[in-house]
Amino acid sequence: MSRTARQLHAPLLAAFLIVLAAAAILWLMGRPALCSCGRIDWWGPAGPSQSQMLFDWYSLSHIVHGFLFYALFAILLKRWPLSHRFVLAMTIEAAWEVVENSPVIIDRYREATIAMGYSGDSILNSVSDMAMMAVGFLLARRLPLWGSVALVAALEIIPLVVIRDNLALNVWMLLSPNEAIRSWQAGA
Repeated sequence: MSRTARQLHAPLLAAFLIVLAAAAILWLMGRPALCSCGRIDWWGPAGPSQSQMLFDWYSLSHIVHGFLFYALFAILLKRWPLSHRFVLAMTIEAAWEVVENSPVIIDRYREATIAMGYSGDSILNSVSDMAMMAVGFLLARRLPLWGSVALVAALEIIPLVVIRDNLALNVWMLLSPNEAIRSWQAGA
């Protein structure tokens, strides 16, 4: 195998092993591999099966994670090879998937956001979320700055309009719940 091939394969193998480790930890935490409804669908609409299927509205926020990691690491870690930055982004994303599906964060979502019936992600959805971050990271590498900004804006505005939630509101409500925002999100 050539040096270039090894340089490409090593970070992909590392990313795969990180995703595999996160999936194993989620399994050990008791997370369901698939939706308890017994179906595997491409899309989990709002409701009990959201975050249980392959993709859902929050998949878009994980793409945004990839753009944000790419930009942050390009500024803070510009001397690091891109492959190392990618592996770091995957490590952080995988760690978030584990933390996000811990009882304390699931309970926080239920008390601070409109996700009252939220029960956490299936392992299938968590693995998909990590893949969506990778898509965002790799898109950020390819797109011009204006294209990245436009796509991130669209990925935040579309779910804001359709489901009254997005990454920015999700973070805001987790860190500093606001009753006016919660009422608006609930359609009140």
